[in-house]
Amino acid sequence: MSAISRSRTPRATLHSVAAAAGVSKSTVSRILDERLPHSDNETAQRVRRVAAELGYVRDVSAAALRRGQTMTVGVIVPRLTDTVMAVFYEAMARACARSGRFAVVATTDDDPGAERLAAESLLRRGVDGLVLATFREGDPLIDDLRARGVACVLALRTDGHSLSSIGDDRLGGYLATRHLIDLGHRRIGLIAGPGFASSARGRAEGYRRALEEAGITPDPALSVESSFGIESGGQAALRLMDLQERPTALFSVNDNTAIGAMSALARLGLSVPHDVSVVGYNDIPIVGLLPTPLTTVRVPFDTIAASALELLVDGPEAGAGRVRIATPSLIPRRSTARPRSSPP
Repeated sequence: MSAISRSRTPRATLHSVAAAAGVSKSTVSRILDERLPHSDNETAQRVRRVAAELGYVRDVSAAALRRGQTMTVGVIVPRLTDTVMAVFYEAMARACARSGRFAVVATTDDDPGAERLAAESLLRRGVDGLVLATFREGDPLIDDLRARGVACVLALRTDGHSLSSIGDDRLGGYLATRHLIDLGHRRIGLIAGPGFASSARGRAEGYRRALEEAGITPDPALSVESSFGIESGGQAALRLMDLQERPTALFSVNDNTAIGAMSALARLGLSVPHDVSVVGYNDIPIVGLLPTPLTTVRVPFDTIAASALELLVDGPEAGAGRVRIATPSLIPRRSTARPRSSPP
């Protein structure tokens, strides 16, 4: 069972205290704010009693962010040459602008050392909190920042328990693979992305679940790890097409690698979708304009960005769980079709 699906005891929030005490969230916040004059009226006593019974602990870093010292949010992404990350940053900038904040971006090239330097640099410049789209499995940075009282949220990738705003990667991987199965494909290659990214792992889990549900035993030879780059997608596709029994379809866990795969297939003289169907992931703007428009899974970046900012400002007190999961959708286009051997 994955970290995301493990059950945890819900943490008491301003919402839950307010509901139990029969008052508004703002009333609870005012009564429990130790910086304000102490009140001993009946409502205040009831709120403090309920907060104690529920085990409510005030999140100091989130409260500081709500006060908006600089109204600036730091956003850390691997690279802006990756259109997915550029689209996400733009969504974060829009979410910040709607609340009167300003988003500042730093890039890391997916290097943990550079990520730490970027975080420290943004904090020195006075940002009120950090949104990190760079989490790698086993990276201690998010825990270190939280221990220092820095308001921080993971986005697009998650460790399963830190405040996070992500897409439902398992569902997206399932939808992509189920689409190919429904077209009649049985031998489906997976361009799996990097193992350190929870997004890639979740999409691969969805791929395997769809195969197993259809009675197809996943073949390890059909899964090739890659980076999230175009060139890496091309290399992975060449490896898959070099198999003695080639796949009739490819599911690539992001659009960049799918574009690379389509380019590699063209160099081999193979036609998409007549020889090989291809599905990508994210629905970046370019893929609908390709000579063969790409079937892909659309990620709701604006929803993810808005949830990330809400979590950053309100912390666990935002309610609705520590990990917010937005629902993706399949966008069928012309890069997928029935395999040639499939009956009509």
